[in-house]
Amino acid sequence: MFTSEMTAELYLDLLKQVLTREGLESYELPGPWGWKRKLYIPVKFILEQIWGLQLVRQVDPERRKTGSDWPADAETMVGMERLDNLHECIRNIIADEVPGDLIETGVWRGGASIFMRGALKAYGDTTRKVWVADSFQGLPKGDESRDVKLDGDDLWRFSELAVPLETVQTNFAKYRLLDDQVEFLPGFFSDTLPTAPVERLSLMRLDGDMYDSTMVALESLYPKLSVGGYVIIDDYGALVECKAATEDFRNKYEIADELEQIDWAGHYWRRSR
Repeated sequence: MFTSEMTAELYLDLLKQVLTREGLESYELPGPWGWKRKLYIPVKFILEQIWGLQLVRQVDPERRKTGSDWPADAETMVGMERLDNLHECIRNIIADEVPGDLIETGVWRGGASIFMRGALKAYGDTTRKVWVADSFQGLPKGDESRDVKLDGDDLWRFSELAVPLETVQTNFAKYRLLDDQVEFLPGFFSDTLPTAPVERLSLMRLDGDMYDSTMVALESLYPKLSVGGYVIIDDYGALVECKAATEDFRNKYEIADELEQIDWAGHYWRRSR
């Protein structure tokens, strides 16, 4: 016999699999961004039928697990390991009755935020909100005054990282998770996060990639994080400027809580004081 707890966990495990398309996705490689379909179809025919190029591929299970690929149509690229970590953090927050909402800064297509809302629903939490913060127009330009060029300085050039607000809202709606427990904060973090109407947080998942985006999120949101709450830094192990901002912030405020590794990119800590 299934208990309500077992049903919740089964739903959340399935939700993670669908959001990542783990084991489910066989997809056509996209054409250059901005091509219109009428142009892409004949070019696709030439590439496949005349040049013999393969435009369909299977997902690499290991890359999808660790979030090291950019899925064609999945709602998240963070991978199963980081979603498992997010799942555990939310489960602990609710079990330990840590007060506060949940926020993600930098959401892409919205997958991790969708999972947050799904978890609250599965666990019957009707009091917390999920805050979805993003420019919805891609990343800002990096600091051009730096002498050393950093890994994320050119991310603003990737148009595929600019997902419109309407698309993210549609993705929430597809999972029947767009409701009054979801709040959107559109705009660059420097404009939105310092004055965001968030009173208290139990979890903050930061995926801003860049130094300034990571730092403004930490400076603006960490004071609102409850003791027992979690800070998840998505790209700590992947982007040097994200790691630098995290270390500078932790050193500045003498944060000694252990910074634990999730996978090759993600790290997190739990606030103890």
